[in-house]
Amino acid sequence: MNTIAVIDYGMGNLHSAAKALEHVAPNARVVVTNDPQVIADSDRVVLPGVGAIRDCIAEMKACGVDNIVADTLGQKPMMGICVGMQALMEFSTENGGADCLGHLPGKVTFFADEEPVQAQHLKVPHMGWNQVAQLDHPMWAGIENHSRFYFVHSYFVRTPQRELVVGTCNYGVEFDVALSQENLFAVQFHPEKSHTAGLQLLKNFVEWDGKL
Repeated sequence: MNTIAVIDYGMGNLHSAAKALEHVAPNARVVVTNDPQVIADSDRVVLPGVGAIRDCIAEMKACGVDNIVADTLGQKPMMGICVGMQALMEFSTENGGADCLGHLPGKVTFFADEEPVQAQHLKVPHMGWNQVAQLDHPMWAGIENHSRFYFVHSYFVRTPQRELVVGTCNYGVEFDVALSQENLFAVQFHPEKSHTAGLQLLKNFVEWDGKL
């Protein structure tokens, strides 16, 4: 049986993410856990996250999730969601500046600090539905380009390593909403709240072999 571990470090959209995975993969075993052995024995791993990045990173380190993530990368398909994606970057300007886990190059920036966002009087957080421009990746199978996904965030990701980018979005500024490196696929939006397109993305993750 395909086992999917949803990493629990005390913060995150665990229930909704786990329920959505159970819905798209009724024959899989979905377990919410921070047990290193359970995660090591799983076939796939999901790193969710909501809330302030400094708190998330502190809880990850307190639970040993930082080491679990490092051990999982390169070993099996892994998906980061929302702050779970931001946590993988090098640095965030949130909370006066906070170091992230540093697995992906780039930083996390506050929308309201961007001049185009200010000039257009856009509300922060960026909340609601927005179109995602796709770049070629098997995780987009069955999802029409520029499909809408659901976002709730005040900070956004940009990476200088553009070959990692497989999805972008625009909210006053263009920003990176999907990154992929080897067996990792990370998104800023919430697929578990994104109806048909989001459920298809989760279904693709359940079936993805972790290769481009």
